[in-house]
Amino acid sequence: MSEVSKAASCIKPEILLQKLIRFNTTNPPGNEAECIRYIGRLLNEAGIETTLLHGDDPNRLNLVAKIMGQGIEPPFLMYGHADVVTTEHQQWKYPPFDGVLAEGCVWGRGALDMKGALTMMICAMLRVKLEGFVPRGDIILCIVSDEEDGGIHGAGFITEKHRELFKDVRHAIGEIGGFNMSISGKKFFPIMIAEKQRCEIRATIKGPGGHGSLPVKNGAAAKLGEMLRGLDKTRLPVHVTPPVKLMMEALSSNLPFPAGTMLGMLTKPALTNRILDIMGEKGRVFDPILHNTINATILRGGNKINVIPSEVTVHFDGRILPGFGPEDIIHELEAIVGSDIELELMFFDKGPDKPDMSMFDIMSQIIREEENDGIPIPFVVSGVTDARFFAQLGIQTYGFTPMLLTGDIDFSKLLHNADERIPVGALYFGTEAVYKLITRYKA
Repeated sequence: MSEVSKAASCIKPEILLQKLIRFNTTNPPGNEAECIRYIGRLLNEAGIETTLLHGDDPNRLNLVAKIMGQGIEPPFLMYGHADVVTTEHQQWKYPPFDGVLAEGCVWGRGALDMKGALTMMICAMLRVKLEGFVPRGDIILCIVSDEEDGGIHGAGFITEKHRELFKDVRHAIGEIGGFNMSISGKKFFPIMIAEKQRCEIRATIKGPGGHGSLPVKNGAAAKLGEMLRGLDKTRLPVHVTPPVKLMMEALSSNLPFPAGTMLGMLTKPALTNRILDIMGEKGRVFDPILHNTINATILRGGNKINVIPSEVTVHFDGRILPGFGPEDIIHELEAIVGSDIELELMFFDKGPDKPDMSMFDIMSQIIREEENDGIPIPFVVSGVTDARFFAQLGIQTYGFTPMLLTGDIDFSKLLHNADERIPVGALYFGTEAVYKLITRYKA
């Protein structure tokens, strides 16, 4: 029996994850093809139909696998990415691409983001096939490349060029959600229901130029400094969107005084910023989901040391709450920087205006079955994932790759960091939860 056949029949999540981590898929350059081909062989030998797809670069491979259902329900989609971020300049306890099994955990880059989650999806799908279970609707597994560097070769490519593969899909699960976090002794399991939208805005600032030896007042560079200082001291307006209100109400109703009261007060716009300031560091996680945000990331000015530039530009990374658009954040930005600075929208990744909550209850039920003192809550992500691409096809993504993390394992602190690892028990916990979901799915 080949190594692939053994893996397909045994379905040991920790062994599979070790294997996946040992494929170095650091992006850039990615080179996900070998890893994805291995997954394809694993699924094929279990009798699961797979399709491999790529654009201009054959090393940026993507996989779509399907188990045919009864056709009673729409297809259900699971998806994730095989690429990982760099480990450069990080000090690891164990080599990051050895997939070491030690101290009850699988260690390595991608253990949490997101080869551990892929392992859960793959093992749940293999279990469905090997048990001979026929789901009410098709089960689709999509594994993509390039999520960590924009998704052009991965989800962006596959949803644009091969959208027919996702015909009639309404719901999907992906990354960022289902892990436990402790607040005031309570065990919460956030399930991602929405994420902010990304845009890029360019500001152009003009002023008098001249020779570097001569003083210039109110120049473009000075105006730039004033603008950035003003933005540093000023939040954009408060917005309590429906998804965030759901999240805050779930948290506040399950927490004792004073934490529950303070979180509840965050949903009152007149008090939001004051409460965030009082919360200090603990408020940082809530600040970006209560405001559109803007950060200067690229500055360009003169190109000669003795020439004062008459024009400088700054590119802003803007993150927009669900239900708002780029015109809203530009208007908010103008209110701070003034109308004499030219603002231009360079790029906008549109997401859904509001989430479809129809699958939240069954996911919550599964969490409670797996961990009876677990408290599922809706969760809004301040960053972006590949969910934005699938949203263009009308697909609602839920962040649901459950993990019961123990001891000193903190999901957010280990993400993209040294010593990334996942407890073996968390892999089994998540695999069981995903299996329950895909075998119970009803639209």
